[in-house]
Amino acid sequence: MMGFCRLAKFNSLCLIIILVVVSSEENAQVLKDRASLLSFMSGIVSDPDHALESWNSSSFQVCNWTGIRCDSRNDRVVELDLSSRSLRGTISQALSNLSFLSVLDFSGNFFGGQIPAELGALSRLKQLSFSSNLLEGKIPAELGLLRRLVYLNLGNNQLMGEIPVSLLCNGSSSIEYIDLSNNSLSGEIPLKNQCELRKLKYLLLWSNRLVGRIPPALSNSSKLEWLDLESNSLMGELPLEIVYKMPQLQYLYLSYNFFVSHNGNTNLRPFFSSLVNCSNLQELELAGNNLGGEIPSIIGDLSTSLVQIHLDENLIHGPVPPDLSNLVNLTLLNLSSNFLNGSIPTELCRMGKLERVYFSNNLLSGEIPSAFGDIPHLGLLDLSQNRLSGSIPDSFSNLSQLRRLMLYENRLSGTIPPSLGKCINLEILDLSHNRISGIIPSEVAGLRSLKLYLNLSSNLLNGPIPLELSKMDMVLAIDLSSNNLSGELPPQLGSCIALEYLNLSGNHLQGSLPISIGALPYLQVLDVSSNQFIGEITQSIQASSSLMELNFSFNNFSGNIPNEGIFALLSKDSFQGNSGLCGSISGMPTCRKKRGGGFIILPILLTLLGTPILCIFGYPLVLKSRNRRRLAIFSSGNLEQDEEQEREQPKYPRISYRQLTEATGGFNGSSLIGSGMFGHVYKGVLRDNTRIAVKVLDSKMGGEISGSFKRECQVLKRTRHRNLIRIITTCSKPDFKALVLPLMSNGSLESHLYSSHGSNHPLSLVQLVSICGDVAEGVAYLHHHSPVRVIHCDLKPSNILLDDDMTALVTDFGIARLVKGGDEASMNDSSSFSSTAGLLCGSVGYIAPEYGLGKSASTQGDVYSFGVLLLEIVTGKRPTDVLFHQGSSLHEWVKSHYPYKLEPIVEQALLRSPPPDGPAYSRKIWGDAILELIELGLMCTQYTASTRPTMMDVAHEMGRLKQYLSNPSTLTIEEVSSKVVPLN
Repeated sequence: MMGFCRLAKFNSLCLIIILVVVSSEENAQVLKDRASLLSFMSGIVSDPDHALESWNSSSFQVCNWTGIRCDSRNDRVVELDLSSRSLRGTISQALSNLSFLSVLDFSGNFFGGQIPAELGALSRLKQLSFSSNLLEGKIPAELGLLRRLVYLNLGNNQLMGEIPVSLLCNGSSSIEYIDLSNNSLSGEIPLKNQCELRKLKYLLLWSNRLVGRIPPALSNSSKLEWLDLESNSLMGELPLEIVYKMPQLQYLYLSYNFFVSHNGNTNLRPFFSSLVNCSNLQELELAGNNLGGEIPSIIGDLSTSLVQIHLDENLIHGPVPPDLSNLVNLTLLNLSSNFLNGSIPTELCRMGKLERVYFSNNLLSGEIPSAFGDIPHLGLLDLSQNRLSGSIPDSFSNLSQLRRLMLYENRLSGTIPPSLGKCINLEILDLSHNRISGIIPSEVAGLRSLKLYLNLSSNLLNGPIPLELSKMDMVLAIDLSSNNLSGELPPQLGSCIALEYLNLSGNHLQGSLPISIGALPYLQVLDVSSNQFIGEITQSIQASSSLMELNFSFNNFSGNIPNEGIFALLSKDSFQGNSGLCGSISGMPTCRKKRGGGFIILPILLTLLGTPILCIFGYPLVLKSRNRRRLAIFSSGNLEQDEEQEREQPKYPRISYRQLTEATGGFNGSSLIGSGMFGHVYKGVLRDNTRIAVKVLDSKMGGEISGSFKRECQVLKRTRHRNLIRIITTCSKPDFKALVLPLMSNGSLESHLYSSHGSNHPLSLVQLVSICGDVAEGVAYLHHHSPVRVIHCDLKPSNILLDDDMTALVTDFGIARLVKGGDEASMNDSSSFSSTAGLLCGSVGYIAPEYGLGKSASTQGDVYSFGVLLLEIVTGKRPTDVLFHQGSSLHEWVKSHYPYKLEPIVEQALLRSPPPDGPAYSRKIWGDAILELIELGLMCTQYTASTRPTMMDVAHEMGRLKQYLSNPSTLTIEEVSSKVVPLN
């Protein structure tokens, strides 16, 4: 019995020892996890959101740290999720010691350096996401050791080299999601015949430099739902054997490669036959390849789930098959830029859900089917650059959702149907370069909805310009050139206050130019050449602060042309063919001085007559003026908010109307420094020598001006950021509203980009990148960090001001949207208040394409405008120049040169902003930076809003480029090499 007891005591002691040993090992592992995390934290150089603040705790328990989840049984770290925390630094190889880790997510940060190969030791890892960072170098082959991996996302980085074979062929069939998109990966897709990714559902490799053919082994992935290989250099015949074995395929993107059709690029039928098996197919994109052959009738047998088809920019010929009408749920059909011929099938109009139809740049003939008017949701119809004949159907009046109608460069005849005036949402109407005759119907001229442009040029139109045209108070461009219009130019056109471009050349217009035309506050281009205008050119044109291009040639103008104002920027070519003109412009006849005594007598008569009149009428006016000024002192002051909000806000200095009048010389024209849609901006100096800019809102705008004033007050009062203009105070009376802002000594970005604004010192590339970085930071603050979230809606060079240090400040929030709530979802839903109902979301050329289809303002719209700004800076082209002269957006123009025809654009950019002297700089480095700007601009201006980066992403990228240019010797050329971007 005693022996048994001794044995029992021994066993208990052994058990205790074992438990102590096991517990010690577990604690050691927990401590090892902690040490790994702290090692990782030591590589973080920036934590703006204080995400790792809890990691500084002295506690050994890591399970309460931000972003960490532990196993409840042994306190081992199983999840490390620090996504979208704005972290900067490198990824430590010490993370490979977290042996229980199943989820590792660092997406949406700014991690640089390489992906540690040691992470291949995380044998339990199921989810790995490093997307949207600044990672570089090659993808480690060791990641192929992660046999349990289900989700892998390395997209949107700067990775290069070939895709490791082990990543796609490692004996594991667990992987379901692979995203390596938007990098600079090269080589072929390394999927061998013996590899079987049978659980794979998503394969995203778009926007890389992949070559070769699509591997046949991909057909083993029969569960694939999403295949995106867009924007690479893949080649060969369309992969019919592969897609035939993917019955669950929903999204197939093969655009912008070098694919061809079968039978020597003559037969598309085999491929479309293989797609019939994909009963869930929703989107098919084959644009921008070399596809030949005809569109087969079997296309009508594809899934009725299809909502988008993109076959544009190919070599497809033959007729448009009527069988397309079987795709009853189609919303977008793009067949543009091919060689299609024959007539447009009337059967297509049975697709009642169509919203966008692109048939432009083909060889289509015959008449436009009147049945188009029966498509209830049609918002865009582009039939331009074909051989269509006949008249414009009256049935278009039924299209209540129509916003863009483009029929230019056809052979249309007849007259403009007055019924088009019933298209109350129409924003673009382009009927130019046809054979249309008759007058411009007053119903069409009175379309107030036109907000982008009206182009009726190069037709056979006659009669006068209708007075109703003045109702287009938000239209940005009007082109009536090369017609047979006659009569005088209505002065009421001065009501088109948003007008930027007006071309009336090549008509039979008579009379003198109205003063109101020169007074248009936003007008940049005016062409009245080849008409029969007479008289002197109005002084209001010379005084305009917005005009940049003028053409008065071949008229009957007379009088003196001074070498001042906008005229100082013009050559004699702008005035040729006017024998009565003279002046000091080079090449122009000198004006003769007139003699006579009338000029001596006239001042004497005015003095004698003026004194009694002044005594009779002047005194009551002085009294009235004093009373008005006294009222102004009491009515000016702080922002218009209720008393409770006012107490919470900092107090603003009181500046009276009288002080503003004195500071600006009575708002004299010599103090005018800019004009916009809602008013004028004057420079001034207060008595304490404070230099100010006074934005006076035009009272003629009525209720719209009140809304604009209130919006700017709300934005400027509630936001604080170094890259946003600050407000000094406001001055508000019933008939006068003004914002008082600090005067920016270096003017606007526009004044530095274009010599016509008087800047003789072009900005260097370093300065331009710094300015764009400032703008991106300011807008990112508005979108993501401001107390009240703001969508700017009007980003462009003239709304970016530069202070003494050339720091950029975003200004002009007159049409901004303020968003209720702080979450991104509310912004995307556009739950906005103080919105500008009925006003255009921006300026022509900078407006996101979805706005033209009736979508509400969103942060993605600002991203688009910023992308246009980048492309404008690099190309030196105004977006309006490209739009009006070439019929395409700046994005489309640059995209047509991308990626193999960019050299002339880069060379021109280098001429405007050459690299400085010094061993650290070279044309190659400068050229690479310019390519980075082009690619970022193209990414921001993608047609699909959801694929654009956020302004936070853009700000991060600009910060990286700014850092590189400030010290290029610290990085290699490869680290800033161009990467292909997704173009949709």
